[in-house]
Amino acid sequence: MPVEFELAYGRTAVRLALPEGDILQVLRVDDVPSLGDARVSLAGHIREALRNPIGCAPLGRIVRPGERVVIVVNDQTRLARSELFLPPLLDELNSAGVPDANVTCLFALGAHRPLRPEEMRSLVGDETARRVALVNHDCDDPAGLVTVGRTSRGTEVRVNRLLTESDRIVLTGSIVYHFFAGFGGGRKAAVPGCAGRSTIQQNHSMMLGPGATAGRLKGNPVHEDLLEAARLLKPGFILNVVLNGRGEIAGVFAGDMEAAHLAGCRFCDRLYGVTVERPADLVIASCGGWPKDINVYQAQKTMDNAARAVREGGVLVLIAECPEGAGNQMYIEWMRRYGTPAAIAAAVRERFELGGHKAYAVTRLLAKAEVVLVSAMPEEDVRALLLTPAGSLEQALCIARSRLGPHPTTIVMPNGGLTVPRLAPFRDRRPVPG
Repeated sequence: MPVEFELAYGRTAVRLALPEGDILQVLRVDDVPSLGDARVSLAGHIREALRNPIGCAPLGRIVRPGERVVIVVNDQTRLARSELFLPPLLDELNSAGVPDANVTCLFALGAHRPLRPEEMRSLVGDETARRVALVNHDCDDPAGLVTVGRTSRGTEVRVNRLLTESDRIVLTGSIVYHFFAGFGGGRKAAVPGCAGRSTIQQNHSMMLGPGATAGRLKGNPVHEDLLEAARLLKPGFILNVVLNGRGEIAGVFAGDMEAAHLAGCRFCDRLYGVTVERPADLVIASCGGWPKDINVYQAQKTMDNAARAVREGGVLVLIAECPEGAGNQMYIEWMRRYGTPAAIAAAVRERFELGGHKAYAVTRLLAKAEVVLVSAMPEEDVRALLLTPAGSLEQALCIARSRLGPHPTTIVMPNGGLTVPRLAPFRDRRPVPG
């Protein structure tokens, strides 16, 4: 008897039916409820977190009347539900004597494209957009960047000038696994989020070293360098959230940049870490829809998660609409210039470059499994990225079965952008954050 699934694809969904006997596992995050009920509203939970923070004084006692505050917020590639937590955050600043006119929301774009005005408004919500200034970070604007120091690993830390000219910095965002920084959130809003391209590039080159992996902070050179860089800015406060599988706020972590972030990472680890009894012939993974599948550059994170659950020589079907295509011009140029996983790996070690690092991150997985991409991209564009194109999920399954036989053991990941598989024999050796 077939088992049916509905898998997110952009802002819509696709249907999947598999023979019950083929299904090895369905990897889902725990069904954690959202915060906010009849007794305590979501805004109430936010206020409680701001007034009883982790590792530092309440926000209202940190800021001073009349100070200039920069709030760093996620861009469109990372769902954070900023529109829900920003109004109570602004109200708390108002109560401490900081008027809306003294507050700027700075979008942590890193090296991503600038946001259009309507995208900014959508991300922060109409209320916040009416109340405060909204500014894109630009990693390539020398006039907008200031050098604040150098880390012990040699990274020159250049950041957005607004951060150095403000009296207080509040970092916000969501915490998820990150494939080489361990976890998102916390320090990442400042660096790489509001850093210059050269700073981002120097830090991200450490992804080639040991320890740079999802779920690991201690001994992770990328994380430790990011943390050291962010400390140079002395952020006064962070407000991070962890979302459940439905994109609702399930946890709020406010306070000290390090202590509150670590608490959020531990919650994220419990929520999103899943155990795989054994690798499957076939893994079918949806990114979880928009914005995680906005382009291949972002969908790679799902690919990296799903690759942990597939056997050597297996097939990974990635369901990602990718309306913005590859998502990075340098990524495309590296694929055209080098063309094979071996050549890309050699090039990135010889001359690390943003965009090239994504080509490496994608193609290194191809040594383990073939990746079939179900997307809206033209076939020739998908093939140029060394992936196998499929115009539909049905076509992708036909391709997979032609490689593996009619009944491959199958793992389904409905929200592959969040779930991080771990093999059962290593259950007791899970990397511990911090």
